[in-house]
Amino acid sequence: MRMRKKKNCGVRLERSGSMWIREPELLKGKWSEEFGNENPIHIEIGCGKGNFICGMAEKYPDINFVAIEVVPDVMVIAMEKAEPRQLKNVRFIIADAALLCDYFGQYEINRIYLNFSDPWKKKKQAKRRLTHKNFLDIYKKLLKEGDMIWFKTDNRKLFEFSLNSFAENDLKMSEISLDLHNSDFEDNVMTEYEERFSNEGMPIYRVCATYMGK
Repeated sequence: MRMRKKKNCGVRLERSGSMWIREPELLKGKWSEEFGNENPIHIEIGCGKGNFICGMAEKYPDINFVAIEVVPDVMVIAMEKAEPRQLKNVRFIIADAALLCDYFGQYEINRIYLNFSDPWKKKKQAKRRLTHKNFLDIYKKLLKEGDMIWFKTDNRKLFEFSLNSFAENDLKMSEISLDLHNSDFEDNVMTEYEERFSNEGMPIYRVCATYMGK
């Protein structure tokens, strides 16, 4: 379902001030300067309405978070959730995941979160999935050995596709769960979709994929 255009979206984005990075390409290799510290940097690709990124930023003040969303009308909602919480360790950029290397330098990212990404159900759309080899190759340019991709989805077929993709591209998998909310994993922060699916009794699939280096 397409997100309806938000009234005064541009004005609302501007109100969030320094949280919105308008020209992220200027910060490539300099994100630590933007945050004013050398803390690890985690990114969420497809932040949606911001529940996850805001929850993580509150829970882990010593980690810097960058939320990436391609749809401004969605991102503005996330920014408006973050602003009143006065989160100093989160930034937002409007960007396509295919261009990540334009915005971040080699080894600049320590973890990538992929939460409830679009499954692109048709076979011919496989290359658009964020766990396809084409995207994994991009992520590898940003991560160093031992860094991780945390992936969650409600879509069983996408999960199976992703497990195969991780395996075929030399990412070591761990913490594989076919029912996250009934597992012993204790570090979970839910997204909006996750809350809804969980309330409907749907299982949530999760895996941690570790980059093993070249």
